[in-house]
Amino acid sequence: QVQLVESGGGLVQAGGSLRVSCAASGGTLGSYAMGWFRQAPGNEREFVAAISWSGGSTYYTDSVKGRFTISRDNAKNTVYLQMNSLKLEDTAVYYCAATRTLDYRRTYYRADEYSYWGQGTQVTVSS
Repeated sequence: QVQLVESGGGLVQAGGSLRVSCAASGGTLGSYAMGWFRQAPGNEREFVAAISWSGGSTYYTDSVKGRFTISRDNAKNTVYLQMNSLKLEDTAVYYCAATRTLDYRRTYYRADEYSYWGQGTQVTVSS
């Protein structure tokens, strides 16, 4: 069973950048598609970005396209979310998620498609 631990969250000014990481233990991420979700206070958890287990396919929600980049290093069992040009509305707890798949090209954007979740890391964007 895969355990996921996020890190790298923090406080950043609007317009700044931050990279959050998701490290896996208890198994290799090599056959898992990965995703990032976020949840702001009072809001439901929402999809942010996804990457196939090969790393060749990515998918983003419209609000982060051109600003966020998801990537992975399967040798390090780590997935990253590089966030640039951060906005106040990006403030949330960011969660990574994993789902095992046979399709190396597929990405997943629904939360119920993911089997494993991390505890989350807080990202706060200030004005």
